[in-house]
Amino acid sequence: MSVITDIPKLRSLPALGKYRGLMNAFIGMGGLLVIWWLGGRAVADDPNMYAFADFAPAPTMARLWVMITSGEVLDMAGPSLYRVGLGMLIAVVVGVPLGILIGRVAQLREITNIPFQFLRMISPLSWMPIAVMGFDTWDAAIVFLITVAAIWPIVFATAAGVRRIDPAWIKVARNLGANPWHMLTTVILPAVATDIFTGIRLALGVAWVVLVPAEYLGVTSGLGYAINDARDTLEYDRLSATVVVIGVIGFALDTLCQKAIGRLNWTRSA
Repeated sequence: MSVITDIPKLRSLPALGKYRGLMNAFIGMGGLLVIWWLGGRAVADDPNMYAFADFAPAPTMARLWVMITSGEVLDMAGPSLYRVGLGMLIAVVVGVPLGILIGRVAQLREITNIPFQFLRMISPLSWMPIAVMGFDTWDAAIVFLITVAAIWPIVFATAAGVRRIDPAWIKVARNLGANPWHMLTTVILPAVATDIFTGIRLALGVAWVVLVPAEYLGVTSGLGYAINDARDTLEYDRLSATVVVIGVIGFALDTLCQKAIGRLNWTRSA
């Protein structure tokens, strides 16, 4: 009888786990806000730092609300999202086929390993002078920097996924008469879809970090420009509010990638 009476309790455990995770998330955010508030108080109480008191949560949130209601957030986020989106698109279009080739062709993998690892370790912002000289517009230079930042996680994640494909799958597909196109679309891409999106998630994080300093170039729009402009005009509440916007958008994009990975992960029920 005790086992039977305990069944409702067992069924409620997943729900309790879900609420516990939500509660822990609120605790984490609360802790961050407390640290932010304490830092703001310390700055406000310091005569040498008083000019930066607008970095505190209250002035930041007040200015953020004004920026949201006035449409300023959309105006500055739109160009940045366009640049990141275009850079990521180019990185995916180039990186996924290249990763598949490296994963499938051992000789190509051996030839490209050292050069690609060398290029991967160069900071994307190091290419800034070359981008400025090589492109006619500031937007094109920024998209280039984002592409350089994003392409390597996609290439290496895709190649690693291809190398983990069970050779028996390839053999069966060939025995069934699959041509190279069918092999790609029905075996390789479904098998490495999770790896591709994992690479895209990592690449998006790197690209989002590179975006702000890249927009310090000659553009007059975007989140990076807004940060630079707020610093030059000493509007520290606007600067910190823009930082919050960058964090929220970045978190939302990462969450979308994480959801896509979860949906594509066909092994999650195994």
